[in-house]
Amino acid sequence: MTTLRRIGLGGLFLLAAARPHAGAEDTRDAYFSALRDLCGARYEGAMTFPTEGRDEFAGKLLVATFASCTGAEIRVPFEVGADRSRTWIFRRSADGLELKHDHRHPDGSPDEVTMYGGAARPGGTARSQSFAADAHTVELIPEAATNVWTVSLSEDGTRLTYHLERDGKPRFTAVLRRQAHAARR
Repeated sequence: MTTLRRIGLGGLFLLAAARPHAGAEDTRDAYFSALRDLCGARYEGAMTFPTEGRDEFAGKLLVATFASCTGAEIRVPFEVGADRSRTWIFRRSADGLELKHDHRHPDGSPDEVTMYGGAARPGGTARSQSFAADAHTVELIPEAATNVWTVSLSEDGTRLTYHLERDGKPRFTAVLRRQAHAARR
């Protein structure tokens, strides 16, 4: 029996070594599933950093609505006051999971600076993933080459946090709370 236990544990160690990224993929799948479960949910809040009030988001109501959810893509329009030009897109990709920022003009045409973002980095959880700037982002916005966007959901699903770092320093944070009146689909 002792020999079987050793073989069993050894086999588990070999299996774990053979699949070094399996845990990361599992957290991205769980995260995507948690976001997809929010379809129809509406979150409202405000910018919490920077506190000087010089940012264009300062003092404005921020609204994120999980509007469109499929097995491959989740679209979350992100309103800043009356400005409805932004949509976060969480998408399953060959690399695992990506976050893109889709910016549109009022007529629906794409903004010159749109579809920037990146792939989920290793180390995320089922409730929080960080997305590092990809090559398209660097080409489009060279100063954003070190950007990392982190989108987190509280354990009970009542709070959504969107955080941006650049050069390893906080650049922007918004905290939004789930609204009870939002319809679930």
